[in-house]
Amino acid sequence: MQATVADARAETPAGVTGRLLSLDVFRGITMAAMVLVNNGGPNAWPPFHHAAWSGWTFTDTIFPSFLWIAGVALTLSFAKRRAAGASRGRLLAHAGRRSAILFAIGLFVYLYPHFDFPHMRILGVLQRIAICYFVAAAIYLYTGVRGQIAWVVALLAGYWLMMTLIPVPGYGAGRFDREGNLAHYVDAHVLGGHNYQRRTWDPEGVVSTLPAIATTLFGVLAGGILRSRRSLAERTAAILVLGIALLSAGQILNSWMPINKQLWTTSFAVFMAGLSAAGFGVCLWAFDVRGYRAWWTSAAALFGQNAIVIYIFSEGLDPTLEITGAQHGIMTFLNSFLRPENASFAYAVANVLICFALAWWMKRRGWNVRF
Repeated sequence: MQATVADARAETPAGVTGRLLSLDVFRGITMAAMVLVNNGGPNAWPPFHHAAWSGWTFTDTIFPSFLWIAGVALTLSFAKRRAAGASRGRLLAHAGRRSAILFAIGLFVYLYPHFDFPHMRILGVLQRIAICYFVAAAIYLYTGVRGQIAWVVALLAGYWLMMTLIPVPGYGAGRFDREGNLAHYVDAHVLGGHNYQRRTWDPEGVVSTLPAIATTLFGVLAGGILRSRRSLAERTAAILVLGIALLSAGQILNSWMPINKQLWTTSFAVFMAGLSAAGFGVCLWAFDVRGYRAWWTSAAALFGQNAIVIYIFSEGLDPTLEITGAQHGIMTFLNSFLRPENASFAYAVANVLICFALAWWMKRRGWNVRF
């Protein structure tokens, strides 16, 4: 990991002066939400659960938003570096190094604190971010908008065809239930005992990474809209229209392939890309077009400026509190005057506040950590 200590420099779209507050705020809200739902203690607050299988909850929207944001950010960053004279090969090598570091950190996150190597999780959140970031970066660097759209269609259609046409031994083809789907079969045979929590499949598994790459590419396409020469208001309208169109398309696709986060189905990828575009479009209109400011916008932006560091810290915080006994003490105190579900919510909020303190401290020191 390479850390630079400097002011956060702008990743400036064409025609926009200064840093887009909306991108930092949207990324910060996403990061804070991720910390909130991932650190609910031994009995997470019920609204913070993932959908049991098909369908979606608030919690299911967070990870695809993070991948979508990564696509937007890499577009703005790489375009700026290309304009400064960096070659495609140099930028791809940079993306490769960054992805390798993120993947390695992801392995450590799931090994900590017990370091159970025989059952360590090979794939996971940071690992998926690493893979999607690198592949999306390569596609962005060596294709234009038409090529990017072609890759999105190929990845989503290809995944759909694989899941519906390739038969699973003992189950047949076209199954989207927990046991009989192709993604489960591949994870069981390729990853073996290295799946999430010793399951026979992984929600960030092998085959389902393909549509997750498409999710990142949807962000790349939104970044392309941001860099166009139209007015910022027109670009905002275009992103909002794109979001609404994808939301509608995702609902239509749900009739043939259910919206399912754990399989990252084609309908899920399209619907969540639409939700991300719509959410970001609202932030863009409010903060950068209309100039809205409030006390919480600065707080959200802090989370967004060192998002990966905050995520890594948050993933280590909860198990550290658990193995030191601090979690038990905190939950006992909270349960003494709150209902169990409210105590878990308060514990999750406390985790967010601790992470915010780290973000504030890093900002105060002028630290902007880049991998």
